[in-house]
Amino acid sequence: MTNKEMMVLFTDYLDAILRYASHTVKAYQHDLEDFDQFLTREDFGTFEQVSIRIAKFYLADMRERFSAKTSARKISTLKTFYAFLIKSDLTKTNPFAEVKGPVQTKRLPTIMYPDEIESIIDSIDTSKDKGKRDKLIIETLYATGMRVSELCTVKLHDINLEKRSIHVHGKGGKDRLVPMSKRLVKSMEDYLYGPHKNLTKQKEHDFVFINMRGDQLSTRGVAHIVNTVLDKSSTHLKLTPHTLRHTFASHLLSAGADLRSVQSLLGHEHITSTQIYTAVSKEDLKKAYLKAHPRSE
Repeated sequence: MTNKEMMVLFTDYLDAILRYASHTVKAYQHDLEDFDQFLTREDFGTFEQVSIRIAKFYLADMRERFSAKTSARKISTLKTFYAFLIKSDLTKTNPFAEVKGPVQTKRLPTIMYPDEIESIIDSIDTSKDKGKRDKLIIETLYATGMRVSELCTVKLHDINLEKRSIHVHGKGGKDRLVPMSKRLVKSMEDYLYGPHKNLTKQKEHDFVFINMRGDQLSTRGVAHIVNTVLDKSSTHLKLTPHTLRHTFASHLLSAGADLRSVQSLLGHEHITSTQIYTAVSKEDLKKAYLKAHPRSE
């Protein structure tokens, strides 16, 4: 079996069996393609012929081209890939099993303060349907902590205004219920009973968040909307839609929410993914102390 055939078999497995998101499958594919190109460039042969020595050589090669985080991810991809090949009886050993990725320095996620969020939301011109939609997008991302990809797939039947909840379709087919604040319910009502009908342009679908052509909004479209809103606001922060998710988690923990509850709301499979926000909350506490306490200097 050729390298290309092995890659197709693996990505099909990720897509059909594990039900990974399309962008995740593409990331795995790109990692494997990079390794395949490396083998071809260095004349190291096929995936089956890779030794531990070649695996370590590839790690050294990546240090010249990628960040520690990217290199670590690619090593993780190859470990998973070779484990799949062994399970499928396509090879006998995993050359990356004992290879350790580069040490990564953990960067704390960027967050905003509550007054910054309010300033951004207040800066949106809601005199037109587009502005009301944009305002709801910002509010929903911050008030629910959902991923942009999840926001784009929310449909009308996922919204329960009476019970103040949203049925979120998460990564890997894992759904969860996320509560809505009274303010978010009010904004959602204002949008659904007016602007949404106007923007849909009589098209037959029930997506909540739609573009100006009346079609389902894409993740790239949401990123463009968030960037445009930030450019027009008085803030000079360099932020992304995911920053609102980080801010949601950090604000909950700062207000006393327990880690498991925040994990559930974010849809994190592992608690370790949520724990980084505790560090952010501690950092906020430290900054508040240094700013306010008379003996902080």
